[in-house]
Amino acid sequence: MVEAVYDLKAEDLLRHGIRAVLVDLDNTLIAWNNPDGTPEVRAWLDAMTTADISVVVVSNNKHSRVERAVARFGVDFVSRAMKPFTRGIRIAMKRYGFEPEEVILVGDQLMTDIRASHRAGIKSVLVKPLVTSDAWNTKFNRWRERRVWRQIEDKYGKITYQKGI
Repeated sequence: MVEAVYDLKAEDLLRHGIRAVLVDLDNTLIAWNNPDGTPEVRAWLDAMTTADISVVVVSNNKHSRVERAVARFGVDFVSRAMKPFTRGIRIAMKRYGFEPEEVILVGDQLMTDIRASHRAGIKSVLVKPLVTSDAWNTKFNRWRERRVWRQIEDKYGKITYQKGI
């Protein structure tokens, strides 16, 4: 668990054998209500490109929404990923020939992003949502997620976000 996707440094990913980052779009790479992104997004994507780490957006959003959001960043994407199922992850891995051990999925939702990565047999990183508000369709997942967090923390104690891996 890290604070933000921008806290994932290329050298750390490479040290862990990661050559590809599959990243959720809304509230992970960009705020769901700000499709233009931030300078931090551009800097992070540039650092990944320089390190020869592939970045692919894997989003449950429709094609037109994801295409519009990532067009200025020049990254590939898989839309309608159907997380928590593995459809989008499998498509991205097959498209690029990624092996499970060299891929990590980064997302802000335990019940969709992290669950999908575990089902696909790849590593994952949970990040804090970029904004505290959510689109209407995410609010139900957040309610379920709070219940699961309580169970996890009852079993393992308080879990905190870090500044890197």
